[in-house]
Amino acid sequence: DFHDDFHGSEGPIVVRRHPMDTLTPDQRAFYNACLGAGFPENPDHNHPDAIGVGSYAMNNPDDVRWSTAIGYLPLSRHRLNLTIRPNSTTHRVVFDGDRAVGVQVESGSEQFSAQGHEIILCAGAIGSPHLLMLSGVGPSDQLNSVGIPIVKDLPGVGQNLRDHPNVAVLWHSKDDFPIPEDRVAPQKIAMRYTAQDSPLDRDMILVMRYWHHIKALVMSVTINLAKSHGELKLDSADFNIQPSLDYKFLQHPFDRQRLRDGIRLSADLFRREEMGHIAAGPMDPDEATMASDDALDDWMMTHVSTSHHISCTCKMGPSSDPMAVVDQYGRVHGLEGLRVADASILPDCPRGNTNVPAMLIGERVADFIRKSGG
Repeated sequence: DFHDDFHGSEGPIVVRRHPMDTLTPDQRAFYNACLGAGFPENPDHNHPDAIGVGSYAMNNPDDVRWSTAIGYLPLSRHRLNLTIRPNSTTHRVVFDGDRAVGVQVESGSEQFSAQGHEIILCAGAIGSPHLLMLSGVGPSDQLNSVGIPIVKDLPGVGQNLRDHPNVAVLWHSKDDFPIPEDRVAPQKIAMRYTAQDSPLDRDMILVMRYWHHIKALVMSVTINLAKSHGELKLDSADFNIQPSLDYKFLQHPFDRQRLRDGIRLSADLFRREEMGHIAAGPMDPDEATMASDDALDDWMMTHVSTSHHISCTCKMGPSSDPMAVVDQYGRVHGLEGLRVADASILPDCPRGNTNVPAMLIGERVADFIRKSGG
């Protein structure tokens, strides 16, 4: 529906934009309230300068999300040089000195090693740093604490954990506005804006939906460019034991300020006449909590949640940066034959969902390998 440098029609991932005439009544009221409050209409959330309220573009035609397994693998399954091993777990990367030469894998009751000229980790922002540390690549103090021999001391592995912290502002619906009980509210519309006094452009987003199980209208308030960052820590040398995640949400005062303002903005929108026919009054947080910065901060700290956009735990950067894990080609600093190609190598979390950036990274690293003859 858009024909410009930022859109295409021939890629393997099918994307659709929710037509405005398919909005649910609460979403239509939210849309009108945003316009009434002076926010612009945003016809394309995928445009680099997108701001304001408009429908989402999503890769879920017919309500099926098009993953890379659906969009990409069918185009390549016939290749003789491609072996797909489902239901397999990689335990660690195998090294010969400073060169990665293979991986140890478990598949059902079978354990085996797979060798390769180059090893590429695409296990995500939790799995890739976990695998690196299990393989002896990461902060030496953590590796020593669980008895893993050090292959390369890289203090940035698992650090710089980024996400989009969010809270849900709940509002009672009016008795004559029935919330469907038989379905989850589809996410179709959102409003992007820049927080007051923020030097970060379009750093916030509101999403309108409902929760049928408690009959609540919901606005999700999300910080898209958070200042706070957390860490992933290794708890054991056993690959079956997941690492611990410390998100450190809202540790930076500017994050708390922006989220407070976003909660109060959502309340202002709920109170507007455009939503008056569906919104009855605040459910959580209540009016007294929203009136006090301290009380609202306490509420936020107990309600803040992940957007499941974890990223940046093996960040890209020059070798002069002691916290950088990979270079601009995804190659792990100080080692040969090892790359990372997933959302973990982002230096910072992008404003939007990490799904497409992860695909972009895969495409770029594939091009680098192809051009280098790898």
